Amino acid sequence: MKLLMLLGIFVMGALSMSFISEQSRNDLVQNAINAQKSAYAPYSNYNVGAALLTKSGKIYFGCNVENAAYPLCCCAERTAIANAVCAGERDFVAIAVVTKNAGAPCGGCRQVLNEFNSEMLIIMADEKGEISHEETLDKLLPLSFGPSSLK
Repeated sequence: MKLLMLLGIFVMGALSMSFISEQSRNDLVQNAINAQKSAYAPYSNYNVGAALLTKSGKIYFGCNVENAAYPLCCCAERTAIANAVCAGERDFVAIAVVTKNAGAPCGGCRQVLNEFNSEMLIIMADEKGEISHEETLDKLLPLSFGPSSLK
């Protein structure tokens, strides 16, 4: 818990509702900006970077990777999730997504994020680091289908 407090992360009981400090938000956005620089988007020219914060305090990165066969493209958010899961992480607190116009995660990414924490904080920012919107995932994906739906 000390590490989480140092990062400015506060987790409230069973709700898993997370609040992160302004400094942690800014750090997460800056990490997403850095990830965006690695994006491979020769078709849309819409580079996306994501930085995913885990409950353990680690940050995992992702960028979009396009493909000439469009359905095979990988979104930045899902790339960050895959990187974290590959490292054994499953508890996610927040994700920052950076695009040129502070775009929101697509529906598919919202669904994948929902698999892990329907109450995680989603931070949307532009390439300059200006945060345009912050919302919990359950507000961006109401009436979602997730793990609890299968019980």
